[in-house]
Amino acid sequence: MAIAKELLDILVCPQCRQKVHLNDRGDGLICANCLLLYEIKDDIPVMLVEKAKQLDAGSCQASQ
Repeated sequence: MAIAKELLDILVCPQCRQKVHLNDRGDGLICANCLLLYEIKDDIPVMLVEKAKQLDAGSCQASQ
């Protein structure tokens, strides 16, 4: 099951409050501003800054 569009429309990065977008694989949400990847586990986004993975600028731009 994919993340609902309605949920994706309202989710923001907990660190900077900017919109997040689904990555290409559909298993995480990317904040291009903070360069963070928030994983989606069991169809639930884990929106905790301390659990997010740091990305490089190239991987964020390629996924948008």
